[in-house]
Amino acid sequence: MKLYTVQIVAGLLAAVAFVLAFMAAGAAVASALFMGLGLAALGWLAYSLIKRVRHRGGAPTSQA
Repeated sequence: MKLYTVQIVAGLLAAVAFVLAFMAAGAAVASALFMGLGLAALGWLAYSLIKRVRHRGGAPTSQA
């Protein structure tokens, strides 16, 4: 079976498309991990601030 130029080009384009798809999936996974880390840091910050306010016995007072 003889391969035509169009078939070879289509095969190469398909290979490039698969590589790009795997790169995009990897970027999505990395982005999701960083988003999770950011949300965890934000949650920890909110928790620590709420805990500090509750420990002080009320809202902070201004000292102006």
